[in-house]
Amino acid sequence: MTDSKIASHRKAIVEMYAQHAPRYTSYPTALKFAPVAHDILVDANEKSDADTLSLYVHIPFCKTLCYYCGCNKIVTRHSEKADVYLRYIEKEIIARQHLANAKRIVSLHLGGGSPSFLSESQHIELMSTLRRYFSFEVDATLSIELDPRNVTKPYLRTLKQLGYNRLSFGLQDTDYNVQHTINRVQSTSHIADLVFEAKSLGFDSVNLDLIYGLPHQNLETFKTTVAATKAMAPDRISLFSYAHLPERFAAQRKFSDDMLPDATLKSELYCYAVESFTGIGYEKIGLDHFAKPTDELAVAYKNGVLHRNFQGYTTHGDSDLLGLGLSSISSIGNAFAQNPKKLNDYYLQIDNKLPTAVVGLTLTKDDLIRRDVISSLMCNMQVDIQEIEKRHAIVFSEYFHKTIEKLKPLQNDGLLSMKKHWLLVPESARIYIRAICVKFDAYFHEDEMSQRYSKAI
Repeated sequence: MTDSKIASHRKAIVEMYAQHAPRYTSYPTALKFAPVAHDILVDANEKSDADTLSLYVHIPFCKTLCYYCGCNKIVTRHSEKADVYLRYIEKEIIARQHLANAKRIVSLHLGGGSPSFLSESQHIELMSTLRRYFSFEVDATLSIELDPRNVTKPYLRTLKQLGYNRLSFGLQDTDYNVQHTINRVQSTSHIADLVFEAKSLGFDSVNLDLIYGLPHQNLETFKTTVAATKAMAPDRISLFSYAHLPERFAAQRKFSDDMLPDATLKSELYCYAVESFTGIGYEKIGLDHFAKPTDELAVAYKNGVLHRNFQGYTTHGDSDLLGLGLSSISSIGNAFAQNPKKLNDYYLQIDNKLPTAVVGLTLTKDDLIRRDVISSLMCNMQVDIQEIEKRHAIVFSEYFHKTIEKLKPLQNDGLLSMKKHWLLVPESARIYIRAICVKFDAYFHEDEMSQRYSKAI
């Protein structure tokens, strides 16, 4: 093929598979959760084999609204709202302690919203509460997401003293035009100062979040963002695809479609970042993460024991997950359960001594089988067919007969190959992994559900 024909063929493939698809932080996805009349986690906890627990605490508050954001958040400058919220977090912990059952806590993650909305004294109060009711392992991973605009060097020192050992800063993009459009103007030099301070304080890992596909992004401006990221030398980098869902998130309606990179340009941004970061020694992890070779995420990936949960990639896949706070999702045994998404509803459940989770799902055998396949694809870009057969007592080719037929066009397009005992996704097709996983999703019906998910590219 000539260069022009190769480029044309590549563009056609990108456009073909730039379909709407879940991010698969879980399977089934949260959109399949249904109202629950009782605490489904109680039965699931009794059947769970896990002897460790991961904690997630959702801090929903933000001081300003980032127009691209699809998180569950409350925009306010009233810090006293967090005081009330933290008291309810403690009430929820007391009500849900039976789910811990003396399990060892191996990780804690604070997400949002923005956990850096909390003042230093509020962080001290929250950590004191958590340690009062839970038994943390000495080497537990304690991580927190931070909006650098609300963070100072003394703030970082307080977090270090409280035991946090992993930080994630939202860099997103360094171009002023992009920042102004998404209502997130921030200083790149300030972020760099925070990264270097965190390293000097001895944090085990510092992550930077980037987003590709934002309005007004182009290859030249994105190169500047990538260069700034490399100069800071974080331990990990997250490269997220912007999820444009204006039907669900009103602030995203501020962007007209012609402001956004098309699928071809998005793929170019992604590929440039991948080449740049791997070119200086970062290991590519799953779909959208990078880590230095010695990082535990990279080690887990190499050893084939990487896992994925609602917070992204993790090394604690054998642990149950208890979510605390507004909209938090728990994953215990064979069940998912989610707290209310509105603050007053969350408070009402607790005040009335009702189960905190209001929607959820108990997984069927089919769910568990498909979850393992999809998780393996998302984490390892491959499926060990014999392992799936052994774990679930199935014959893969028979159980997934219809799915295998659906995979044939993808095989013809070079997006995956099926060996006798393996399903393999080549490096060149990594960006299409969500479109591949959709074929194993028993709940995904393109005509009915596709618009509820962002595009895979």
